[in-house]
Parts: sequence; structure tokens; C-alpha cells
Amino acid sequence: MPKGNKNNHSYNDNARGPRLQKVMANAGIAARRECEAIIEAGRVTINGERITALPAWVDPYEDRVEVDGEPLVKPRKPGPSGKQWSTAGKVYVMVHKPKGFITTDDDPYGRNRVIDLIDPGTFPKHVRLHAVGRLDGDSTGLILLTNDGELTHRLTHPSFGVTKRYLVMVKGRVEEGDLTRLRKGLTLATARADAAPAKTKTASLESVAIVRHETDRTRGDRTTLAVTLTEGQNREIRRLMAKVGLKVRKLKRTAIGPVRLKGLALRQWRVLDRVEISKLRRAAGLK
Repeated sequence: MPKGNKNNHSYNDNARGPRLQKVMANAGIAARRECEAIIEAGRVTINGERITALPAWVDPYEDRVEVDGEPLVKPRKPGPSGKQWSTAGKVYVMVHKPKGFITTDDDPYGRNRVIDLIDPGTFPKHVRLHAVGRLDGDSTGLILLTNDGELTHRLTHPSFGVTKRYLVMVKGRVEEGDLTRLRKGLTLATARADAAPAKTKTASLESVAIVRHETDRTRGDRTTLAVTLTEGQNREIRRLMAKVGLKVRKLKRTAIGPVRLKGLALRQWRVLDRVEISKLRRAAGLK
């Protein structure tokens, strides 16, 4: 047992396996910090024993871990080679999001949600999918849904540097000076939940390049840009473009890390294949 451990539960032996919050995050319950709060709220049991304090260690292959009375999916034990080929109950889904759909899990206004595009009978009831990051209602393109909390955290936190790529059509002709300003960074106000004055933060595009320029007699000039981001504030691309006087007409996400949107029409979805999952996890620094 670890020295000085005063937790009033039976899972104080760190030789038992990984930490409880890590096992929960890997099962897609939430990010690790959120899992810690769930544990401390008394919502988790191990083999019927309620856990309310950390640290706690668990054998993910043998112990029965329940959150709010629902058991976690147990991972499959590694084979003789030691490799874990199973996704351990995790699900990874690619969706081609149409305009007018939002990425939040719950919406009190009854708007169309990306999760509603998935047939609810496709996966077991205990599988709770969440969108990886955001894509505003006016935008289209790639959305990933998963129950892998650790991967979600790594794909969305800027410190891990996983890129997201977009095609952006703007009104007018884009000058090289506009591109330089977008790359160097511009100041944006950050959203505040209270009435306090908004703070500011410098935001920039990892890369931006002109793909093509079109001129239409009725619509005027249009420029399509290839944009790469590693950090995504709320509607960041649209707000940065507005800072240099460019109005976004269309915005489509085409890739998250090594996973590209391909072979799907609007509203369609599919499960990622093993190669895509492996590449995505490597890009996020996971085995």
C-alpha cells in the first residue's frame, strides 16, 4: 500500500492496476478531471464497494466498475504478444455534418444535433458518444464522435498540437497581406459566462493558403482558402477572417489529424477502420 494512504476503501494497492479515473476515461465516461469529480461525488463502485476518495487502483480486466449503476465495458486481455488489438469497448465514428446541425450533446431548444444522425440502435445502450470539439451550425464537414475520453481531450487541447484542416470560401479577393496578418495572429475577445468584461487572446492560423479564385457575374469574386488550426476558439476562423475584412461564405472541415473526410455524403457516417484509429491515436500521443 502507498505510504500515508488514509482512504476508507479496499483499492489502495497501486500494484492492482491503473488508476480508477484513467480506466473510466479510457471507457469514454469523461476526461480524467471530470472522472475524478464523478468519483468524489460517490457515483462509482468497484465490485459493489462505493468509492468516494482518491487515489484508487483497479484491475480493468477483472474488477466490476460501475458508474451510476452502469458497468463499464471491460477491455479484452492482451494476447501472448502483449499487444492490445481490441478497442476495449471504444467506438470511433466519422460523420459528414450538414449545415444546420449542432455538435452539443443536449440542446434545450430542440435543434438538430449531429448525434441524431446516428441510428440509436447501432451501438449498445451503455455506449455514450460525444463530439470531438466543435463545429458551428453554419459549417459543414468532418465531425468525430467517440466514447474515448482520453483521446477526446488530446484531440481538442491545443498543447497536443493535433491539426484540423478546413476549406474556407470567402467573399472577395484575398491579398497576400491578409494571409500574413492571419498567420501572425490577431486579438480576439474570449467568451465569458458572467457579466465581467471580456478578456482578449491572440489567435492565429497555423497555415493559410489560396486554393483558387473565382469570379462570377452575379456573385462577384470568391476565394477558397486552405486553413490549418491547432487551437480552435469559438468560431475562430470566421472571427479571424472578419478581422481582415473577409466574410466567410462556406466553411468545411476536411481533416482532424491524419483522418480525412472521404467517401461520405452529407448526413452520412461510418465507423473508423483500424488503420485510421491507430493513426489518430498516434497523432494524439497515445499507443
